[in-house]
This record gives sequence, structure tokens and C-alpha cells, in this order.
Amino acid sequence: MSKILFLTPYPHGQAPSQRFRFEQYLGSLAAAGHTYELASFLSQHTWAILYKPGMALAKAWGIVAGFGRRLGLLARVPAFDFVFIHREAAPLGPPVLEWLIAKVLRKRIIYDFDDAIWLANTSEANRVAAGLKWHQKVASICGWAYKNSCGNAYLAAYARQYNAHSLVNPTTIDTEHLHNQVRDQAAPGKLVIGWTGTHSTLKYLDQLVPVLAHLEAEGLDFEFRVISNQPPALPLRSLVFVPWRKDTEIADLLGFHVGLMPLEDDPWAKGKCAFKALQYMALGIPALVSPVGMNTEVVQNDYNGYVCATAADWEARLRQLLANPGLRQHLGLAARATVVERYSVLANTANFLSLFS
Repeated sequence: MSKILFLTPYPHGQAPSQRFRFEQYLGSLAAAGHTYELASFLSQHTWAILYKPGMALAKAWGIVAGFGRRLGLLARVPAFDFVFIHREAAPLGPPVLEWLIAKVLRKRIIYDFDDAIWLANTSEANRVAAGLKWHQKVASICGWAYKNSCGNAYLAAYARQYNAHSLVNPTTIDTEHLHNQVRDQAAPGKLVIGWTGTHSTLKYLDQLVPVLAHLEAEGLDFEFRVISNQPPALPLRSLVFVPWRKDTEIADLLGFHVGLMPLEDDPWAKGKCAFKALQYMALGIPALVSPVGMNTEVVQNDYNGYVCATAADWEARLRQLLANPGLRQHLGLAARATVVERYSVLANTANFLSLFS
């Protein structure tokens, strides 16, 4: 069996992209006889301060130290059969490390990504580093890779321009050990419209502010609950912010009656892997989503949720679902079945293991 080195941006168990794309398959790799090692670019300390204001010198030193760890690791790369690279070996600069691993050390790279990372996606949080990201490196790494592991068909189509060995490896949900409960839509309590995500995707909520404000003005009694690592600045009296915590993430999500995933129809959003919707659906919560990218593959109207193309759609579907617990329950059960059958760890394990053959 194979020995696999995982080059990851973040420490183990911290970032959703790592947890739900490959970390939850580590047990399956071991069961299949593979051995592995994880090597994070960022230390636990640097990760803890990365998105906090200030501390520029500490952050800069953390990045420098990350490059030092990567260079030190090169001497050990020959001992591995595969090098699995999630997003990039280093966050800044050209793909020197990937080139050395593929072309000098002649190792088989599995290149994994779940966003359109060949595009610039600049926000206030990453504004300083954005100019050093070297987005054009993605095409080169795709071409050097043994196989490309892509979160959806849009990303795989991009990768296939440079490498025919590019497959869809969806972001999946562990429906047996983590998202293993179902929301009881008939339980008493205030109705909760929910959204979860990181600071980088809070901007997508802006388009729903007029919709939610209109429902508020009508006197509908609901809570708009946002789970994130940073509080949103939205002019809504129904807004309740819940800081994201790994140890309560499932319990917090189970408080939702309806889950939202708005997006803007642009090239970056087309690369999104419907992860928010999948999380809601796995817990028996119907999802309302924008008709962008993978969302329309996952959500089917009147079966497991609704695709909302206009503000009128969002408002009508929210009003409908808030008023009808039976409909929420029906859609929620179908939503969970969709995830179990098509987007669960169990359903995708064989596909994931095929990367290493």
C-alpha cells in the first residue's frame, strides 16, 4: 500500500475545506492499508491569529516559519508515494515547491481544490496578501499533477484543460458520525431562518436584507441566525449572531428551520461546492439557494428545497416554509436522503480512495 504526505494550508481539524474534503477519509485510508502524514503550512498559533486585527509582525513571522517548514520537509518527500496538496503548498508566490516535488523529486501529486482559486477573490481580510497569491500557478499545478481532485464539475472542467486526469471529488458530509441527527420541524419554539459561513462569504447576505426586512415589517415572528467567525453588520432586528464553535456546530445548525445559501452569479461563485446547503440538508433542514453552480445540482424545487432566482422567489419561499411545518419536514427528509445517497462520506469513499490508484 501507499505512503501519503498531505500538504495542507491549515492545522488538522480546523478548516472546513480540509475537514470535509479529506480529513474525514483518513480512517478509510488507514483501513485500506495506506499510511499518511499531515504537514500544515501554518502553525496552530499563526492560524489562531491569522484573521484577527493587528499583529502584523507575528503573522509575517508565521508565514516565514511556514516556508521554513516546507523547505525542511523537501528532504523527506522521497519517502512518500503520493503528495496530496490541498489548494497550494504555500500561500504566496509561484509554485516552486510543487515544481520541485513533481519535476525534480518525481512524486505523484494529487492536487485538490474546492474553489475557483485561479481567480482573484479579494476581500478586506486578504487585501494585503492578494497581490502575492500568484493565482496563475493553479494551471501549472494542474498540469504537473498525477490526478486533480476537484470539488465540482465546473472546477473539473477547468482542470481538464491542463490534465485529462481530473475527477470530481465532492465535498461530503459524514452522515453517520457528525451530521447524524434530523431536525424535528414540529418542535415548539421561535422559527429560525439560518445561515452559516466564514467572514469571506458574509457579503452574499446583503442581497437578502430587503427580503428579510420586508418579512419583519409584516410582523412575522422569526429569528435570523447567523453562525460565523465574525459578526455581520446587517440592519435587521431579527438578526442573532452565534460565534462558530467546532464543539457546538451541529447543535447550533439543528436550531435552524430553514437554511439559506445566497450567492452572486459570477465566476468565483460558480466554483462553490454547495457546502452550506449540504450541511443543512444532511440535518433534515430544507435549503433555499441561489441558482449558481453546484447549487442547482444539489437542490430540486418542491423535492428537497428551493432554488430562488429573484427577491420575490426568496420572499415567497420563506413565507411558505415559515407557515408550514409539514412541508419543512417533508422537504427536510428528502434533503437528508439526497445527501446520504450522493454526497456522504459513505457514498464517496470508493471515489476518494481511487485517487491513490
